[in-house]
Amino acid sequence: MTTGQRDSRTAVDKALALLRAFGDEAGTGVGVSELARRTELSKSTAFRLLGILERNGAVERAGSNYRLGPMIHDLPSPESAPDIDMLRDVLTPFLSILYEQSRQTVHLAVLQGPDVVYLNKLHGFHRVPSPSRIGGRVPAYCTGIGKAMLAYDPVLIDQVCSGELVPVTPHTITDPDKLRRQLARVKEQGIAFDFEEVRRGLNCVAAPVMSPTHTPVAALSISGPVGKFDPRRWATPLRQISFEASKVYAAQMRARRQRAAQVKSA
Repeated sequence: MTTGQRDSRTAVDKALALLRAFGDEAGTGVGVSELARRTELSKSTAFRLLGILERNGAVERAGSNYRLGPMIHDLPSPESAPDIDMLRDVLTPFLSILYEQSRQTVHLAVLQGPDVVYLNKLHGFHRVPSPSRIGGRVPAYCTGIGKAMLAYDPVLIDQVCSGELVPVTPHTITDPDKLRRQLARVKEQGIAFDFEEVRRGLNCVAAPVMSPTHTPVAALSISGPVGKFDPRRWATPLRQISFEASKVYAAQMRARRQRAAQVKSA
């Protein structure tokens, strides 16, 4: 749109344009300035409309960025979300590597609002009853895999810590200040732990898979029975595997953008 030309689009048109503008970054997040550029809106208009969309669950904060929210994810669809499919396809091989190395139960999950949603799971030899199931949701604050992603979203941290931290087990962290301190360490160290916080007898170590913009798109975890599995021992190998997974994810994102640009220019 040329400078000075009146924008005849309605507010609904502009809001829908913002939702479409996320593209391949719908799950990782895009900044207000970039969304405004993509939709040819002023930054103030984009910010105002994003606020309305956020209040209605269509988008949510991801640090200083925005991403599509739970209302959009919960809309019925005849097929799985392409981004989720890509994450599962790209990252499941790394989940298999974790399993082969540890022989413990391993998980792949994403963060949707304050909850973890599990995309894949491979069972270890020493099974401990676990609340995790593929497609299931668990509060992020009481799981290692959830804290590995939650730590990078200050807006969501405020939301979680200002709400009720229900004790799932006697070991669940229910003190908001203690949880904040722990999440700060997770962000600093790139690794998260869960010591019987979601299930008694179960320990867990987790690390985020990062996008090119340094925000988590998913996380990988290893969990095992107390007394037989020491999660601290697996912190370094898990960091390395998550780092490699992040590189492969970034390469896939670049390839998708290049294909989209080629189709657009054809």
